Amino acid sequence: MRKIIRDKAIVDDHWNVLKLAEGDSPETISVPAGQQIVPLQVWLTQKTALSSRKDIGVWLASDERPEPLRDDIAALPLIAVDFPAFSDGRGYSIAFNLRSRLGYEGEIRAIGDVLRDQLFYMHRVGFNAFATREDRSIEDALKGLTDISDVYQTSWDQKMPLYRRASRPTAQDQS
Repeated sequence: MRKIIRDKAIVDDHWNVLKLAEGDSPETISVPAGQQIVPLQVWLTQKTALSSRKDIGVWLASDERPEPLRDDIAALPLIAVDFPAFSDGRGYSIAFNLRSRLGYEGEIRAIGDVLRDQLFYMHRVGFNAFATREDRSIEDALKGLTDISDVYQTSWDQKMPLYRRASRPTAQDQS
């Protein structure tokens, strides 16, 4: 069984990422039984049939926006964001917007070309699950979440900048 990192632990992955093959269309593709993560377009076109299922998640391509899911957020147990290439950073904004603007509290999973070097920063913007590349060690990737001990700037995971968190001596302390 495939393994993923969820909430800073390596766990079994029971979800299948459904991809459209050549000739498939979002309207006609059959979504199999079981835990399926469907493309955004499949969700939008088959929403009436799929919304009654509790085993459906949605994945967004890096060029898609999360706002079409606004009314469905509470019903989705998982939203995945695809990283087609290590260098494509658009997924960071998608995750941040899901958490901060849309108030999504469920699992946000990074899928695709996900490497250890990205995990710390992905976690900062709201990802809590990572399906790392299968040709890399997931145990090594897990260490990527603790590569950096502190951060200067604010983000989803740290609302206060370092200069506000650090204690500074006052003029009275220096005399």
